[in-house]
Amino acid sequence: MKPFLQGKKSLQAEPLRLPAGLSAHGASCKPRESAGSAKGSGPAVEVVKEGDKIVRLVVTCVCGERVEVECLYPAGS
Repeated sequence: MKPFLQGKKSLQAEPLRLPAGLSAHGASCKPRESAGSAKGSGPAVEVVKEGDKIVRLVVTCVCGERVEVECLYPAGS
C-alpha cells in the first residue's frame, strides 16, 4: 500500500515554539496517581476503529486529561 503522504509537497515553515515557562515534557502537567496507571508511565493513545477505518484517536495525558480527535474521511472513501 502506498503511504498517504508519498509524493505530496512539503510546506517549509518555522517550527512551532512552546510559550515561555513551558517545557517539552509538560512542566505544567503533573501526573495524577490512580490505581489503574503505572507510576511514571507516559501519555497513552487509544485508536478507535470501525472496520478498517480509524474514526477516533483518544489521547490521555499523564495528568488524566483526555483529548479526542475525530478522523473524518471524504465521502465515498
